[in-house]
Amino acid sequence: MKKSEVPQDKGSVSEKGSRELYYALDENGEYTTELSTGWEPKQIVQNHTLSELQERINQAQQDVKNGLASPIVYFMELKRMDWQIVADYSGIWKWRVKRHANPSRFQKLSDKTLSKYAEAFEISLEELKNYKGD
Repeated sequence: MKKSEVPQDKGSVSEKGSRELYYALDENGEYTTELSTGWEPKQIVQNHTLSELQERINQAQQDVKNGLASPIVYFMELKRMDWQIVADYSGIWKWRVKRHANPSRFQKLSDKTLSKYAEAFEISLEELKNYKGD
């Protein structure tokens, strides 16, 4: 894309006072950088993605509140993680992380195990233990 074609649509990027860096061709056909205030199609996709993520967070919160899932599921969604990432960050096997998503199994976990999850989610042990979907 040419430097003059770099999108300058108004969106959340410009609303926050920042701009995105794009690579474009200058008048001499050389690659250079150009700042953009946003691009409408990208904004639409980002808004849709964020909406979907928020729905997943809300559902996980409701599942914890209804006793269908442990707080691990909520914090996993909130931190935009999946089972494997939680396993990697906590050092707990993936199959065990999935088992700990069950509220009754979660209640039986030791503070040592819960501390691994709390550290992975960057929250306190007490916050993890006491989260009830509120």
